[in-house]
Amino acid sequence: MKILLRTAFLALTLNAATAMAAVTVKGVTFQDTDVVANQTLQLNGAGVRVKVIFDVYAASLYLPQKQQSAQAALSMPGAKSVHAVLLRDLTAEEFVAALVKGYKANNTEADQARFQPQLIALETMMLTTKNAPKGSRVRIELVPGSGTRIWFNGNRIGADIAGDDFYQCLMRIWLGNKPVDSDLKAALLGTS
Repeated sequence: MKILLRTAFLALTLNAATAMAAVTVKGVTFQDTDVVANQTLQLNGAGVRVKVIFDVYAASLYLPQKQQSAQAALSMPGAKSVHAVLLRDLTAEEFVAALVKGYKANNTEADQARFQPQLIALETMMLTTKNAPKGSRVRIELVPGSGTRIWFNGNRIGADIAGDDFYQCLMRIWLGNKPVDSDLKAALLGTS
């Protein structure tokens, strides 16, 4: 009986450790949880954005509950967070241009028109960083009821961008029908 109990305890401990493990992608470690608006989020997945043959950034997605469906992740209520750590030097203009390109490829013209002021606010905020050298950390989070909050290297940039639904449009950059990187999409959804 003691052996059975010890074996069961060991199995539970190993399962808990596996479920709570941080993930390392290209030398970047993403923690197993994140906290946004006093809500603990789970690491849903992490991967690398590759353009042609170059590693651009490592990214992670945090959700209230793990999801393997892009639609479920996009429509899930509550706080969310996307983290990106640059794996090469970029200018702020290059980083913003890539975000905008992915945004436009994955959102309807109606959504683009509807959220044009929010997109301009995001661009303006991100451009204040001037440069995004290798190792820079960008965090784009949804604070329910307040909107999209941007962090650069641990410092909050600007005011929250109003509209929880704008964040869903941003997430389509990585999870939409034409994601910036299909392998990264699969990794963020934990399906690769």
